[in-house]
Amino acid sequence: MTEFDIRPATRDDAATIADFNLRIAAETEDTSLDRDLVTRGVRALLDDESRGRYYVACADGTIVGQIMHTREWSDWRNGDIWWIQSVYVRQDHRRRGVFKRLHEHVKALAGSDPGVVGLRLYVDADNRGAQATYERLGMTSARYHLMEDLFPL
Repeated sequence: MTEFDIRPATRDDAATIADFNLRIAAETEDTSLDRDLVTRGVRALLDDESRGRYYVACADGTIVGQIMHTREWSDWRNGDIWWIQSVYVRQDHRRRGVFKRLHEHVKALAGSDPGVVGLRLYVDADNRGAQATYERLGMTSARYHLMEDLFPL
């Protein structure tokens, strides 16, 4: 098993994170995103931790995976719910525990912060493999159905 470290992402990681985000969209939604727009979005989060954080998994100094969390205020629970997003593991490092370690890292950070009351994520309804992975990590299906009204770019 390859050894790797988890660390907070820095602005120097923006290009790799943006590239991984483009790969996520292509692999999971068969969607092509605008690289410049995504890079600006990645940098905006890296520059403002109040929006969330990226963490990266590195093997031999190379980023092999990433996870991001953003915050949602819950008035019902009087605390933040961290949304896990932008999860990506390079294909040559999949099935090696990279995502598990990234998830454990974010869960431990959230659990140690008294202002955080839980974790959530959304997953494609047809992505049974990802759903099974999340279930093995202790996540359960929510009672909510996600709806959206996205504005054109």
